[in-house]
Amino acid sequence: RSPAGMLLVAAGLLLAVAAGGRGSPAAEQESPPGSRFVCTSLPLDAAGAGCPLPPVPMQGGALPPEEELKATVLQLRETVLQQKETIGSQREAIRELTGKLSRCEGADGKSAAGAWKNEVGKGKDTMGDLPRDPALVIEQLSRTMQTLKDRLESLEHQLRANVSYAALPSDLREMLQRRLGDLERQLLSKVAELEDEKSLLHNETSAHRQKTETALNALLERVSELEKGNSAFKAPDEFKVSLPLRTNYLYGKIKKTLPELYAFTVCLWLRSSASPGIGTPFSYAVPGQANEIVLIEWGNNPIELLINDKVAQLPLFISDGKWHHICITWTTRDGMWEAFQDGEKLGTGENLAPWHPIKPGGVLILGQEQDTVGGRFDATQAFVGEMSQFNIWDRVLRAEDIMNIANCSINMPGNIIPWVDNNVDVFGGATKWPVETCEERLLDL
Repeated sequence: RSPAGMLLVAAGLLLAVAAGGRGSPAAEQESPPGSRFVCTSLPLDAAGAGCPLPPVPMQGGALPPEEELKATVLQLRETVLQQKETIGSQREAIRELTGKLSRCEGADGKSAAGAWKNEVGKGKDTMGDLPRDPALVIEQLSRTMQTLKDRLESLEHQLRANVSYAALPSDLREMLQRRLGDLERQLLSKVAELEDEKSLLHNETSAHRQKTETALNALLERVSELEKGNSAFKAPDEFKVSLPLRTNYLYGKIKKTLPELYAFTVCLWLRSSASPGIGTPFSYAVPGQANEIVLIEWGNNPIELLINDKVAQLPLFISDGKWHHICITWTTRDGMWEAFQDGEKLGTGENLAPWHPIKPGGVLILGQEQDTVGGRFDATQAFVGEMSQFNIWDRVLRAEDIMNIANCSINMPGNIIPWVDNNVDVFGGATKWPVETCEERLLDL
């Protein structure tokens, strides 16, 4: 039925309603006698601007097919708008996830360390939001799209059940089919876009996870290498003596004394933290001679080695606050001496207390200079810092052995005084700390 025909039917209905009203008393009072209704055809473009078509009452209160079709189309329009809003919100969620992934990849220098740190410490980084699993979000989007498709199919079934397509005008039926086709194509396009974004998000997540795992594995391998030991040397007693203040009461004491010696080698690791002068790393005093063996740097004077109160200046430079390995050799024959720093021989000399044997039975002090045997310390001559691996041999070590000790490639405890925990006592606030000096030295480089 054409729109012009529909307008003629509507005008006829208005005439019928008017004729029915004229037969009633109320109508006769309202309308003047002899008045008539004239039926005039309206142009097609004036249908919407003129009097609206009143609803035609149907038997049983049902709407006419045109009105029911209009209501269905409006309902479909509303549904399409709701679907668009839903799709927009889902796309916004995907954009948010993609943005957060980009932020994660932008902080990758920390992420390797951070990722490994979070793995070791069981920490979590939620980027200021509650953690959301990308796989779970994608699954929710898929369920939402399936729900939209199911709702569309349900609407189509309801439309087929409530409205007879055969009873509808052909042009309206074609328009409805086109609208439904457009809606289905739009939904399929949105589903395809979401599937593409889902695939892209999955690939980015997999790539980020792989990159994180690679960095973590590299860090774990590095830790394993360090645990196995880049240096083959591990001291049997890994500890250091810490003397944090320049006082006359902080010191360490070696329990064991020295025998009579005609030659010796003294080696130790030390790190000075005071200036000017490092003070006295060690001193050995015997009855009648407080300066039997002394290593001292007092004020702005050079480092000196005293044997039986005789002095030799050593070309050592160890006041930079870093760990250094020091070795000193001496023999009574012509009083020959050598000075090594970090495995390298820096000086040698002679005529230092020649033909004088080192006397036995004295007291060996770490960190203080003795004016009497075991006492009368001077705070201005105290050593401030840390020391470790203090060993004494009764012979002159070869330069090759000294180099290997300084490089931490061999373990050679002193045969007269070895560096063991139960042979060292500390007093006045001095402390002993567990440490591997060779590894700690690497931190200074």
